[in-house]
Amino acid sequence: MEMIANYINGELKPPHSADYLDDVNPATAETFAKIPLSDEEDLKSAIASAEKAFPDWSGLSAKERANYLMKISNLIKDNLEELALAESIDTGKPIQLAKTVDIPRAASNMEFFAHAITQFSSESHAGKDSINYTLRKPIGVVACISPWNLPLYLFTWKIAPALASGNCVIAKPSEITPYTAYLFSKICIEAGLPKGVLNILHGTGPEIGNAIVQNKKVKAISFTGGTATGRKIAEISAPMFRKVSLELGGKNPALVFADCNLDKTVEGLVRASFTNQGEICLCASRIYIEESIYDDFKTRFVEKVKALTVGNPSNQNTNMGALVSAQHLEKVKSYIALAKEEGGKLLCGEEAIELDEHTTKNGYFLRPHVFENLSNHCRTNQEEIFGPVVSLNIFKNENEATSLANESEYGLASTIWTNNLPRAHRIGNQIETGIVWINCWMNRDLRTPFGGMKNSGLGREGGLEALRFFTEPKNICIQF
Repeated sequence: MEMIANYINGELKPPHSADYLDDVNPATAETFAKIPLSDEEDLKSAIASAEKAFPDWSGLSAKERANYLMKISNLIKDNLEELALAESIDTGKPIQLAKTVDIPRAASNMEFFAHAITQFSSESHAGKDSINYTLRKPIGVVACISPWNLPLYLFTWKIAPALASGNCVIAKPSEITPYTAYLFSKICIEAGLPKGVLNILHGTGPEIGNAIVQNKKVKAISFTGGTATGRKIAEISAPMFRKVSLELGGKNPALVFADCNLDKTVEGLVRASFTNQGEICLCASRIYIEESIYDDFKTRFVEKVKALTVGNPSNQNTNMGALVSAQHLEKVKSYIALAKEEGGKLLCGEEAIELDEHTTKNGYFLRPHVFENLSNHCRTNQEEIFGPVVSLNIFKNENEATSLANESEYGLASTIWTNNLPRAHRIGNQIETGIVWINCWMNRDLRTPFGGMKNSGLGREGGLEALRFFTEPKNICIQF
């Protein structure tokens, strides 16, 4: 039984409370580790160490900080196999996905911001008798709170720019999937990261998460998670005039036009709908198909969905593993029942799953479900399910497609499938999402701004946007 530890002031430490939570393998429903239940005393220690470390860390040159990030990136690569296995055990996702996406992307996050900070620049404005120039100064002690679905991937996505720009970080991974953040602590120690620069506190959102958000010594918060939690963070932070970056939920539309490459579109949308068991905020969950090709698309799509292998995450040919927890499985099942109540016709999803009797018979597995005949305003088409459930819907023309896609309180990501370039540009401009992919999905350039509109968030992550968020601009004017 692995005893996960907090990472405070450069050391692995048990929680002050001496209380722990079970860390459960979703594929077996068995506890494999214990998670610290951190409290205010742990937070006080972490903040004190971060405040002590801040002057020296922020005083380093960008290149010196970048060197630490590069050491960490290289150690992630060196430990790819161990980290991928840990991620698969903790989340239930296929190990092949963790090995080819999650862990390499974590290494890339550290490497990208190591390079980006050395290229980060500010402005100067010359006048007739004066010159103004802008400094970008680190904020101080900041908090990074990451979700359970892409644990190390999104954990590093937040802490890398925060550290690169000279801040000291209090990080809280999800209590549902904390294991790779714990292994990351060990990597930081091996890399020689100065004490107090990064502190990792484990525990629940209502306890240590809330304590972090309430603490006035935390000068900025970067959060990825549910919209309801993001709203609470914004409410608490507003009276403090504190910077917040909120990457929240999504109910992402896909628009499929008759002139698309149908084979590539079907293949792309099966991937976009069910990668990571549909537990990605960017997954397509509302698919709108032009009327003339609806039946053809439906036949091909359902056939490919039925062919997906659901089962033991450690098998190399597994396409979908287990959902992250028993509680989440029940939530997704409740939406499947709701979809039927709302008049949805189930096209696939009730087929048997062949499970390994010895390792996965009690796991939280669910086949991908595809519905049709749902109204655009029903709860199934409007609420974030965050699982392997999608709906197929018909549109007659471009204007209707755009209108249907925009009828949502969310605005994170969308995909458009067409070979008509003017249409792609036109809809890309009109659709109300922060990210628009045309004839692709999850094609990510780390230099681009990432985030959503409406209830999908506030602010942007990625590239220079992240470095700007974690710094304060200071204008200095010199008269000649």
